[in-house]
Amino acid sequence: MDPSAPARPLLVTHDTELLDDLLRLAAAAGVEPTVAHHAAQAVPEWARAPLIVVGADLLSAAAALDPDPRRHVVVAGRGADAREGPVWEAALRVGAEAVLSLPADESRLAGLLTESAHGRAELSPVVSVVGGRGGAGASLLALALAMAAQRRGLHAALVDADPLGSGLDTLLGSEDVAGDRWGDLVGRQGRLNWPALRARLPDVRGAALVTWAQGTTAAVPPAAMRAVLACAARGADLVVADLPRASEPASDEALRRSSVVLLVVPSELPAVFAAARLVPRLRRAARDLRLVVRENGTGLGADDVARTLDLPVGARLGTDRALLRDARRGTAAAGTRSSPLTDCADRLLGGLVPANAPTPGRTPA
Repeated sequence: MDPSAPARPLLVTHDTELLDDLLRLAAAAGVEPTVAHHAAQAVPEWARAPLIVVGADLLSAAAALDPDPRRHVVVAGRGADAREGPVWEAALRVGAEAVLSLPADESRLAGLLTESAHGRAELSPVVSVVGGRGGAGASLLALALAMAAQRRGLHAALVDADPLGSGLDTLLGSEDVAGDRWGDLVGRQGRLNWPALRARLPDVRGAALVTWAQGTTAAVPPAAMRAVLACAARGADLVVADLPRASEPASDEALRRSSVVLLVVPSELPAVFAAARLVPRLRRAARDLRLVVRENGTGLGADDVARTLDLPVGARLGTDRALLRDARRGTAAAGTRSSPLTDCADRLLGGLVPANAPTPGRTPA
């Protein structure tokens, strides 16, 4: 086993029928496992495999090796015998989190195998951006956050959740980039595999983009939004969702799934009044709601906006007239040059993903 090769889930069993079942589930999950036919063969991969499935037939032998304790170890067997007392005792000795019986627990094991493709179990931040009024610049900030992540060497996923918007790809002049759109994804069921999904999505300046096809759009079911966000949060380093102002089931699902929601409000009284109508709904759904105030020298400052809306200021954004002009032309730079927007995005990203944060096991884009 090559220690420099990417880590793969480890199957430890000599039971041919059980192994056939496990390989079938792995294939359905889109992962290629390492197989150890004897307990001793598992030792080199024990510490690095993202998931270890120990067959009940080799469980006692694996326990006798006294392996180092670690997370993401499960025991699998066939039929009711998989959960008998002696199996549980040996499972505790190898630090197993669960004892699964096939075929009853196939769905759960398939989910674990899918998650193992990401090499990690923790979720990355999901940042949703919504405009306090139309034209507030929320879509531009969403793009800029993704580009800021790319400059940091992080893998970003952009999720366009506004069915009535022009489309994030259009804003960047990339609407002809090949890849699946929402219409291709809504029929998918269950957990999604990020490496497989990432390979099918449009690539916009290094970021994976989930967006709409041009023309008439159909509503995205909340379950599809939930599946895409969960998949991206397990595979990318940062997920940025561009949300509509209007309430609809899929965008409300995105709000509930967000780590942080950024409300972009220009420092103008009409914009503040419009944003005030949104705040109660956002506050009910969002765990962490912050303002991004786009200051434009009108005399109304970020602190005034914050007091009126009773929300904390996450960032201040100066006016970038060149960027707004480019956006109207459909050629927004969105973070490819130094500007008030890129500076704001860099500051926000620093608070969401610290520069020294480890990123072990990230799936390559």
